[in-house]
Amino acid sequence: MEMGDRQELLTAMRKKRILVFGDMVADIYLDGRISRISREAPVLVLEQAGERIVAGGAANVVNNVATLGGIAHAIGVVGRDSAAEGLRRVLEGNGVHTGALVTDEGRPTISKTRIIAGGRATVSQQIVRIDRESKEPLSAAMEAALLRRMEGLLPHIDGIVLSDYGAGTVTERLKERLIRAAREKGIPSIVDSRYAIHRFHGIGYVKQNDAELAAAVHRDLPDEAAIIAAARELCAELAADGVLVTRGEDGMTLVTREGATTIPVTDRSEVFDVSGAGDTCVATVILALAAKAEPAEAARLSNLASGIAVRKMGTSTVSAEELLHAAAGGREEMPC
Repeated sequence: MEMGDRQELLTAMRKKRILVFGDMVADIYLDGRISRISREAPVLVLEQAGERIVAGGAANVVNNVATLGGIAHAIGVVGRDSAAEGLRRVLEGNGVHTGALVTDEGRPTISKTRIIAGGRATVSQQIVRIDRESKEPLSAAMEAALLRRMEGLLPHIDGIVLSDYGAGTVTERLKERLIRAAREKGIPSIVDSRYAIHRFHGIGYVKQNDAELAAAVHRDLPDEAAIIAAARELCAELAADGVLVTRGEDGMTLVTREGATTIPVTDRSEVFDVSGAGDTCVATVILALAAKAEPAEAARLSNLASGIAVRKMGTSTVSAEELLHAAAGGREEMPC
């Protein structure tokens, strides 16, 4: 695609309305300065120096949709707690529409709290992570509330994302409704499911990293030919339009009914952190598809966006301006 055409695509991606449904996660970072060794046990005593909440899981996808210029609608479940308040502030600060988030009094907001320890003469590092989420299935009332919010948004949506991190938000009834809606409306859909990709029959596009794809087909995938064969199997099984496989330093491979496209990495420098790069990839793909991009061009653009994300520490977003700059320079970075 010529530079002018790519700029037109980036412009067309702005203001596309994207519904992101899935497991909304609050990533909490507690920063502490090392003070001394505790008298109670041989452990560090930290003086809390800061706390920040960033969007994780499906919340990071919807956050990236917003920072890339799309009109982002988040649908999911949160608790009535400080994690939910922080998550809403982060999302709304980027312009995400959070009115479709449902508050469940009986369950906590899914959160991952990372304790970061450091000092004047030491490098800060994560020393422990504390996860909090309910293992109980969604109640019928919560599922019905989410469905009502979906029905209210669907007439106005240009693309759909299902972000399934295995926390139980993406029930059979709700995912089937969204997949059916995408097919009926003729709009693109994509799923990123870490553990249960076989559930999503009829979805438009599937995003998997190479390890997830290997787990899905129950065999090792030692080379590109094996990855393409596995992606074709999954595409056929799900009756999907395509499977996008992210392969780290080996780039991306897109398999559609028309064939396979390999998107190589051309710049492997400055890779700081791959956290959340898959969410950036998904957000870019759905916006590009909603803007009528060809699937291969949507994948190439997501490769650029993911390359920006991996040069940032922690779960992060990519702005429309950053992506435009990268596209103008013709750089394709390392994806998730």
